[in-house]
Parts: sequence; structure tokens; C-alpha cells
Amino acid sequence: MIKNVKMTASVFLLATTLFAVDKTGTTAADFLSINVGSKANGMGGAFTSIANDATAMYWNPAGLSFYKMKEVYLNHSNWIADIAFDYFGVTIPLQGSHVLGFNITSVTMGDMEVTRYGNEDTGETFSAADYAIGVTYALNLTDRFSIGFNGKYIQEIIANNHAGGVALDVGTLFKTPYGFKLGTSISNFGPKMNMTGDDLLVPVDVDETIEGNGESVTGYLSTDYFDLPLLLRVGISDVIQFGRVARFTWAVDANSPNDNSVYMNIGGEAGLFNNLLVIRAGANSLFMNDREKEFSLGLGINTPSTFKTILHFNYSFESLSHLGDVHQLSIHISY
Repeated sequence: MIKNVKMTASVFLLATTLFAVDKTGTTAADFLSINVGSKANGMGGAFTSIANDATAMYWNPAGLSFYKMKEVYLNHSNWIADIAFDYFGVTIPLQGSHVLGFNITSVTMGDMEVTRYGNEDTGETFSAADYAIGVTYALNLTDRFSIGFNGKYIQEIIANNHAGGVALDVGTLFKTPYGFKLGTSISNFGPKMNMTGDDLLVPVDVDETIEGNGESVTGYLSTDYFDLPLLLRVGISDVIQFGRVARFTWAVDANSPNDNSVYMNIGGEAGLFNNLLVIRAGANSLFMNDREKEFSLGLGINTPSTFKTILHFNYSFESLSHLGDVHQLSIHISY
């Protein structure tokens, strides 16, 4: 087992070395890159091959049918700069090995004051928010292999401007004959987005050298189109069981985004007392250029099953190099 872990880490490290390219740039709807879920964050974002709660709709939608998931999930984070990051998900098993899911991701913040050059105290305010609403479908193709799809509508709003678009996530999950699991996913595959809105209407003097040519003509500022934050994930994980007393799960993810360099996430999870208490730790964005995320810790409590219902409480702490710390709290019900 240790030999397999070392070999896998070596392959991922070699891939990051060979294909590391400085692709840092600008993408639209960058809130789609914020890691979802206290469990996943506690493990450093190494969750592609685990995907065993309703946040699988973000990490790897194939997890829904792989575990025949029945959950209602709520996650909240007081993100950086007083920004609220929230996620809601519900999964509904259908006939056979088919599972349907619904999810909402939102990024909201308080009103901000409008300032203009030479007039900083306008008395006006504006707001900004981002939303993604998704529908997920997953099914098992065999008893070891599942596939899932998450289609979503995306909207970004700032003042009187907005941008809208659609995207598709695709994932697979495979339990190998050797016991460990392999997961892959492609997130945010879709057309480019651009901003439109009333704030882009401005008065224009077409030619200042000509008098009487209609100086009050209304013009429209055209904005560029930007790619969505496309991300390819490949993950591997395995469980080491210590009877009914404890277990340890390790996971490694290799990630290739279109707006940054290739990087790795690693994490571990220890379940104690038949998983009533869970302790997590991980490291995010290893080998990334100008890495911001450092390490993460997590804690989970799972209540005993009552009328086939289990309550899960999870908390995660994530350390950032320059932007402070991020805390996430989730409550979900397995029914």
C-alpha cells in the first residue's frame, strides 16, 4: 500500500514538473473555483476520488450514484473581505442506480458606496453577487464504475451590469480491483461570458473637432468575452481500516486549470469510534505558481442513526498566505 502511494505521488509530481506552464490570467465567474464543503476543505481539496457527500455535485458528480446518495446539505463560509459564500444541495435517488441532484452556489456581500473621480461622497450605493444553479444526474454503469453530469446556469451581477452563461461538469468514479478509487472530473466547460447592462451606456461625442454633431449621442461600452475557469481533476484515494475502532482515508488530487499552473492537493481523514468523530488535515495548491493557500484542518461529528437518519456536522479551517483564514461550516442530513 505504501509503495502504491509513493508511486502515485511520484507520477503526479512528475506531471506537475513536465507540464507546469505559467497560465495565470483572467477568467469570468471565478467564484466557481472556490472549494465547496467543509469535509473537502478539511482534506485540502483532495476530494475528487472521494466525493461522498452532496458537494460531489461540485467535485465529481459521479459520486452521487456511486454511493446512492440521499442528502440535504447546507454549507456556509465567511469568506475573505466579508464575503458570504453559501452552498445548498439535495440529492434524490431514482429507480435503479440513478440519482438526481439540485445545487445552488451563491457569493454575496453588503452594499458598497459609489465613488467617482473628484466626488468620493456620492451618497449612492451598489451591490454585487454571483450565483450558480445546477442540476445533476448520475448513474452506475457497473458495480465499480459511475458517471455523472452537472449542468448549471451562472450569473454575475455588479451594480446595473450582469453576465450570464451556462456550463457543464462531467465526472467519473472507479473502484479498482486493488481497492483504491480513481476519480476524474472536468468542471465549468462552457462558452465565454461578458458583461452587459445599463451602466455601460455613456454619452459620446463622436468627433470633438466637429461642432453641432450631436454631443449627447448615447454610446455603449463593449466588454471583452472571458473564458470560464475550466478545471481538470484526477484523484486517487484509499481507506485503511483498523477494525471497527478507527479508519484512515488518504487522498491525492492533480489539478490542471486554464488560468494557472498545474498543482496538487493532498489530504487525510481519520474516523474514530465508528466514524462518530472525524479529524481531517490537508495541503492545497502544492507546486502552484504564487501559491496562496497553505494548509487546512477539519473536524466532523456524525450522530448515530435515528430512524435511518444521520446528522453530520463539519467544520474546516483554511490558512491563506496573504488574505487571512477561511472558515467553513456545514450541516447535512442523510436520510
